[in-house]
Amino acid sequence: MIFNAASLAFFDMIACVQAHFVSDAAQQSPKAPFFILAGDSTTAIQSSNGGGWGDGFLNTTLFQGATGTNFGHNGATTVSFRAGGDWENVLETVRQVQDEYMPFVTIQFGHNDQKSDVNISLSQYTENLETFVTEVFNAGATPILVTPLSRRNYDDSTENPVIITSLANETAATISAAHHLDSKYIDLNQASIKYLNAIGPKNSYTYNLNAVDYTHLNVAGSIVFGGMVAELIAQDLPYLKRNGYLRISEQLKKDVDRGMYYYP
Repeated sequence: MIFNAASLAFFDMIACVQAHFVSDAAQQSPKAPFFILAGDSTTAIQSSNGGGWGDGFLNTTLFQGATGTNFGHNGATTVSFRAGGDWENVLETVRQVQDEYMPFVTIQFGHNDQKSDVNISLSQYTENLETFVTEVFNAGATPILVTPLSRRNYDDSTENPVIITSLANETAATISAAHHLDSKYIDLNQASIKYLNAIGPKNSYTYNLNAVDYTHLNVAGSIVFGGMVAELIAQDLPYLKRNGYLRISEQLKKDVDRGMYYYP
């Protein structure tokens, strides 16, 4: 099937209409939210070789009947997550829960998509994110694109070490995809870099899955960055916090806002 420029513009317009419809319906719904997390190992549950913010978000920030499930998958890219059946599991979960809940789908990739051996171009990465977003809209859920969590690698060539920004292209592409389809998004990359720069290497390494793993999170790190995700979502969707569905530790929020080290 061949699409011309006019037909592609029409489909973009439909996606925008769907975005506003889903968002408005969610705000007016009496149902509790159900968060379905799609992503790589920096979203996934803690394991011997992976672990992200997902379980900290699900287990410590959801209240009043809000709940969810974590489909984050170690080693996942925007291609393998679909090819391996994980994405279909996400959409099937939307279909299963939408009668009882307001479904939201968070989508965070980039750590593996950027690796040269997977052969995924930046434009393909962006297109894959846009396809995910459109399919979530079509399934009747609200997509939330999430820019990739920062790695905790520092440039320590000066007295004040700073995070090496290794995911800038993927962050920009994620935001571009969100703007193109008028999707909700949160900039976890920027927020995590800001916090990690403030607390410095010694403190940030206490969130490592193991001593030399500067990418994945232990349980404490999952709670901290899961709380950060919740706060970012609440800023963009304040009714979730207002209705008591998202509740962030006041001390965690205060410390992160002030750039002070927090360990749960």
